Amino acid sequence: MDDFLKEFFPKIYRRKQAHLHETDYCKYDNQLLTLFTSSLYFAGLVSTFGASYVTRNKGRRASILVGAVSFFLGGAINAGAVNITMLIIGRILLGAGIGFGNQAVPLYLSEMAPAKHRGAVNQLFQFTTCMGILIANLINYKTDKIHKWGWRLSLGLATVPATLMFVGGLALPETPNSLVEQGRLEEAKRVLVKVRGTPNVDAEFADLIEASDAARAIKHPFRNLLQRKNRPQLVLGALGIPAFQQLTGMNSILFYAPILFQTLGFGSGASLISSVLTSGMLVLATLVSMALVDRFGRRAFFLEAGFEMFCYMIAVAITLAFKFGEGEALPKAIGWFLVVIICLFVFAYGRSWGPLGWLVPSELFPLETRSAGQSMVVCVNLLFTALIAQCFLVSLCHLKYGIFLLFAGLIFIMSSFIFFLLPETKRVPIEEVYLLWKDHWFWKKYVEDDDEKDIKKPTT
Repeated sequence: MDDFLKEFFPKIYRRKQAHLHETDYCKYDNQLLTLFTSSLYFAGLVSTFGASYVTRNKGRRASILVGAVSFFLGGAINAGAVNITMLIIGRILLGAGIGFGNQAVPLYLSEMAPAKHRGAVNQLFQFTTCMGILIANLINYKTDKIHKWGWRLSLGLATVPATLMFVGGLALPETPNSLVEQGRLEEAKRVLVKVRGTPNVDAEFADLIEASDAARAIKHPFRNLLQRKNRPQLVLGALGIPAFQQLTGMNSILFYAPILFQTLGFGSGASLISSVLTSGMLVLATLVSMALVDRFGRRAFFLEAGFEMFCYMIAVAITLAFKFGEGEALPKAIGWFLVVIICLFVFAYGRSWGPLGWLVPSELFPLETRSAGQSMVVCVNLLFTALIAQCFLVSLCHLKYGIFLLFAGLIFIMSSFIFFLLPETKRVPIEEVYLLWKDHWFWKKYVEDDDEKDIKKPTT
């Protein structure tokens, strides 16, 4: 928004006005601007460690409430900001809210949902996140027309969902799993009866107690995750999939969609409309994934969408190589062709790496390393999110259309990674996923070698 740029980034505003309808790869190359964006994700990364402790020892609700307060303070400070320092402090508080929210909310949902609905509830988390992005873009489009203070309203409205999150956190019960961990067994059984809607919960309650005892027996879950037998979960679930989810280039497009479209020669209003289009496609794609992923499987969605995303990135790069960056206005037909291609890219991502980047890791970890594994998923995801956010605009400036070729190359690598290393987890009970590694051409040597060591230990 121009009023926001005038207030905090006057150099960028002057550069933008000087080349308003021209194509320019370096129009928005400013490390302070990207620090404003990526500070949220660095803060989320750091706060995840504190959130892990609070979630485990104080309960899921406690982390949800801390996250809500952090969101509220961040939104309020950003709305009242008078300098860059206040803006970045506000973003850091919002990042802390993300750290606590990403740690606690998916865990809360999976523990409260009945087993038969757990997959759908897990993807509803991604769906509502995408709805939030769409609503935020619609708000930006409207507040862009309110001059001088529209940007303050846009940033300050973050306090509304923060308030809802806090009130919801107070009203909702703690999960039975967390109550069992805290030794509050009678209360845990009461909550389980309430959320299942039946008094016949003895078998599930016994499983909760057994699972809690088993998890408590593991003194160092992070060290356990590094054991050879857990190598598939470490490489695929904790490192590979969450890192590659960000290296698709999707979050760069979402972060900077208004800037990207303005760089392509669209005006401020048109670029915000384009952002609404892309986030709308993301919502639609998530619905498609929710409806079909259990029928066609995880690998099919990863690989088919990966092929599409590779082609779209190549198409964007070729188009920009011929028609962009010469300081001239971009022809409208070419501009809208790029918008369509980017929307199709978003649609492919939104039914594959978007929701599955969270769903598949949650299916891979055994009980004894599940909390440590989830912490690593969030940490790796936020680390690469922050790095991509910090590097995208400067890379766009220096690599020009080559940045999209780079993303195409990374998409090829990650699709190969999935093709060769990820077995299909569709309809496989979580407690039986470890059997998949024993039949896998690559991972079986790690699992079998470790099993042999366990057998030999008593005889030595």
